[in-house]
Amino acid sequence: MQVDLIKVHGSENEFFILDETLLERTVTQDELVSLTQIITDRNTGLLKGADGVLLVGTTNHEESDGRMRVINYDGSEASMCGNGLRTVARYLSEKNKKNEFIVETMHADLHVKKAEELGKDIQTFQVEISPVSFNVDDLPFNWSSEKFIDQELPELAPNLRFSAVAVPNPHLISFVDHETVYSSQFEELATYLNGKNPYFPDGVNVSFVEVLDKQSLFVRTFERGVGFTNACGTAMAASSLMYVLLKNGQFEEKIQVTNPGGMVQTVVHKDEDGIYWMDLIGNATYLNKVSISLEDILTHKLDNHTQIPLNENENYHKFLKELTID
Repeated sequence: MQVDLIKVHGSENEFFILDETLLERTVTQDELVSLTQIITDRNTGLLKGADGVLLVGTTNHEESDGRMRVINYDGSEASMCGNGLRTVARYLSEKNKKNEFIVETMHADLHVKKAEELGKDIQTFQVEISPVSFNVDDLPFNWSSEKFIDQELPELAPNLRFSAVAVPNPHLISFVDHETVYSSQFEELATYLNGKNPYFPDGVNVSFVEVLDKQSLFVRTFERGVGFTNACGTAMAASSLMYVLLKNGQFEEKIQVTNPGGMVQTVVHKDEDGIYWMDLIGNATYLNKVSISLEDILTHKLDNHTQIPLNENENYHKFLKELTID
């Protein structure tokens, strides 16, 4: 069976898009896990690997134009991926010739639309990040109170304060200085919380956030199931929410969020019922179109593929040169 893939990135968070509606048959769950682990391997994978596979499927919801599943490079499934959703939004926009629509994800149907370009010839999309919950049971997080906002984890990092929020995937966020963003403490803490630990039984995305200026942040994230990434869209959205709530950031105003892979914009909203949600605005860049048989993937014959370079990354790197990213 032939498999057609598009290698893409959002803030250099790289994925392969696989549209299962175009396949001769549906891939089984075991095949999907194996396929993902094989093609995304950074050492032996297809086109130097990726952070995961974005599976595009038929939605069961009348109001949605497509469905997205997120398979991490280790084969686990994530409930959401903001950077990935932007690239899927572009794919479905071009496939269905629509600039604004709804995409079904694991926990919510999310509004997406084509947006004003961040830079010259940078395909840019805006996606909704929701639902938001501060209840520790939704992460899950074993803690003695219902919420965990701006508190210490005294046994692990007594010098830092953290907030936990699900958007809907779980995030643990700390506002720190520049040195701490790149400290060994960050890696040690995040690695511990994504192994066997008494706090987060399913692991957690950990972000250290530096406030650069008014409505300007730098976010570095250790992503559950992945490790340190160039960017994590839901982490940047969750960090923006906590910035507004804890650091005098503004609702309904764009926040510039830089990350090791580039820059996005976020907007934090709150409705009259006290419900929060965020918009995530950023690039949706195509790298390569690839064709390969499923059988060759599963037998590790990755050289038996054809590819077409799409030459969009040059524009993205011109855009990066205009940014200061540490």
